[in-house]
Amino acid sequence: MLKYGQHQIIKQILTPQQIQYIKLLQVPVVQLEQKIKEELEQNLFLEEGLEPSVEEMLDLELEENADLSETIKQELDEQYEETTQDKLPKPEEEFTIEDFLKTQEDSELAPKQKDIIGEDDEDELPWQPPAVESLYDKLLQQFMQIAESDKEKRIAEEILGNIDDDGYLTRKVEEIAEDLRLGERMEVTVGEVENVLKKIQRLDPPGIGARNLIECLLVQLEVGDFPEDKKKLAMRILNEAYNDFKNKRYNELMKKFGISEQKLKEVIQIIQRLNPKPGEGRSVIQEYIVPDFIVERIGDEFVITLNEKNIPMIRLNRAYYNLFKKQKKLDQELREEIKKQFTRAKWFIASIYQRRETLLRIMKAIVDLQREFFETGEGLKPMLYKDVAEKAGVDISTISRAVNQKYVQTDFGIYKLKELFSEKINTVDGSEISTKEIKERIKEIIAQEDPRKPLTDDEIAEILKRQGLNIARRTIAKYRDQLGIPPARLRKRIE
Repeated sequence: MLKYGQHQIIKQILTPQQIQYIKLLQVPVVQLEQKIKEELEQNLFLEEGLEPSVEEMLDLELEENADLSETIKQELDEQYEETTQDKLPKPEEEFTIEDFLKTQEDSELAPKQKDIIGEDDEDELPWQPPAVESLYDKLLQQFMQIAESDKEKRIAEEILGNIDDDGYLTRKVEEIAEDLRLGERMEVTVGEVENVLKKIQRLDPPGIGARNLIECLLVQLEVGDFPEDKKKLAMRILNEAYNDFKNKRYNELMKKFGISEQKLKEVIQIIQRLNPKPGEGRSVIQEYIVPDFIVERIGDEFVITLNEKNIPMIRLNRAYYNLFKKQKKLDQELREEIKKQFTRAKWFIASIYQRRETLLRIMKAIVDLQREFFETGEGLKPMLYKDVAEKAGVDISTISRAVNQKYVQTDFGIYKLKELFSEKINTVDGSEISTKEIKERIKEIIAQEDPRKPLTDDEIAEILKRQGLNIARRTIAKYRDQLGIPPARLRKRIE
């Protein structure tokens, strides 16, 4: 039986202007420049030029013109008046949190619009990485020099198109042969695909296109310049006793192959010099870190600035407004488009100002809370998003967005903002220590251990306990994993 009645529901609403501000708050400085350039290209009411002060922007007056359609003139003037009174224009539509998240997903999946940048603009973008040849192009160019037929070239193209960023083949040779037979009516056998694959694996970097780690390492051993006896022994170890090698069961290896500890050590050193990911870094443009904030200490004070050297200054374009004023007749569609563009331009400028003010306020709160770190480069204290939110007077979600993908330049180097945050653990004497400090101590303890007898997590916990830190073994294991340090049995080495 259906029940009818009224229900009161509390629902958080985001206006289009709030969504625009949130998106701008999240992006780092290098992406902000791109977004501003895109907006300049798309919106007639925006232009690049000397940025007016907030008062000048809000007090901007429009000239009277009797030729302008009274309807559009009144709508534009009303919006300027609302801006002058520092009021938000009433949104034509509202978005929920779910709509915003969907918008974010769509924007991330959609292809990014390429900037239209002139030669002069490129010169002003020192952060822009140089164009590099892709791994696919590099390998294909090499293969063309040794290909015996057009058929081999086509097979090579299909194989190279199925190699991932680490350099491994992601499809079976049987599937590649089948794809060529069905898709291109090519008479090709699995053996022919295997033959081309072997040639590709011996290109530069060697091991590329391998189907697993063992094959990758074996190819590198085969083409590498190593002593023949050690090369053969290394290949035997990988082929016949890979599990013992992986788990560092050195006694079993020495017994199985009848070799001395010194001989095993020399062979292991050869294997460790091989590249387990031959494609890594070959097809990715080098990342240039551009700090979003610059914190300088002058005397006893800190000067915090946003790194906006390459950010274009924008303002409302009155020339286009005056152009529209001269039009005697404007149809409904054009009038709505002008309203939309004008509102978007005004709120884009306002969002840039708001983004700047919020980021500076948050960075100041971080510096205040981590003053010792910014003074000496050491002594990072426990700090949560909640702590910064309370000091800066903003919501925790704002902190999360503001520190995302952003860096700060200090007198001691460039740091990712998220690295300045950590939870706290109480010591035996009642003082607090950050989890980052504990991780550093774990790294130091492991660095000083005997490689023949690596410390277990229980032993590390015992050492920390003697230092006044009661940390559970499972917590040690978690921090060790986060540091990328393997367990004791995999850290064992032959010295």
